[in-house]
Amino acid sequence: MSGTKCADLRLYLLTLQILFFRVRCDFPMPTLTATVLSPFTFVLITLLAIVVTMACSLPIVLLGVIKLLLPLPGVRHAISRYSDRLMWCWCQGLAGLMNLNPRLKWHVSGLEGLSKQNWYLLISNHNSWTDIVVLCVLLRNHIPMNKYFLKQQLAWVPFIGLACWALDMPFMRRYSRSYLLKHPELRGKDIETTRRSCEKFRLHPTTIVNFVEGSRCTEEKRRGQNSPYQNLLQPKAAGIAFTLSTLGSQFERVLNVTLLYPQNERRPFLDLLCGRMQGIVVHVEILPISDEIRGDYFNNKDFKHQFQLWLNTLWQRKDLLITRLRERYRPTV
Repeated sequence: MSGTKCADLRLYLLTLQILFFRVRCDFPMPTLTATVLSPFTFVLITLLAIVVTMACSLPIVLLGVIKLLLPLPGVRHAISRYSDRLMWCWCQGLAGLMNLNPRLKWHVSGLEGLSKQNWYLLISNHNSWTDIVVLCVLLRNHIPMNKYFLKQQLAWVPFIGLACWALDMPFMRRYSRSYLLKHPELRGKDIETTRRSCEKFRLHPTTIVNFVEGSRCTEEKRRGQNSPYQNLLQPKAAGIAFTLSTLGSQFERVLNVTLLYPQNERRPFLDLLCGRMQGIVVHVEILPISDEIRGDYFNNKDFKHQFQLWLNTLWQRKDLLITRLRERYRPTV
């Protein structure tokens, strides 16, 4: 490519950044203009994200169908690896879109010592859909591809739902306590789904991600739950306890991840799409897999109490950490 064309391309990209992301430049840009341009940024980034998602999810779904029709161990193993590679391409594409925003700053700690050759159980607090994007983009080159425990409703999201199915991600049904009282036969269905998925994840190194709060944390939910934490919902222990008992010998470590968007806490996903995201804080704590957290959660009351105590202690520390991180990275007027 000639020098003139390279210069033209750089000028074009800089113009996009100035127009759509309000990058600092030599002349002031009125707040009104920035506000008016937010919808255009939203449309541009959303369309590009859809294109990236379609380009990666369609071949993943095709491979998933082949895996379904040819359920041979060797075929499943090879296709799973190719599918993970395509998921990495999706993460890479999203990373490129996030990098278009020059105002976005990452504050990351704790990635040292991770490997793509190990199995990990990743637990995290849950703020918004942004969490999935952030974890995929940030960790794509540090650990095996993330596999999420997803709500059943996400199975119907175009492209994404089928791609997640093809990647063997488990879809979990959430039943209320009153519904389970009327339909006791549904108790334990999520655990059976977890067991089947864990067996598939034995094939090659995997990172299993579980948002143990079970739902995105909002102030309304926190109060309704009467949560003892200032920044979190109460964690649910059964799912990760069963995962650890099933794959405990293969997991290298537990990754305790804390996510925070100090300047964009109200609507982080919308702000991400509109180019208004300013800061992403990620803290990774690497924990050992000890006998303290491996056992029969459903039939051993002593172990159940011990495991809940371990998880609640983690959540107390996470709650205090979020308060400290919010204070450190809070917006300056």
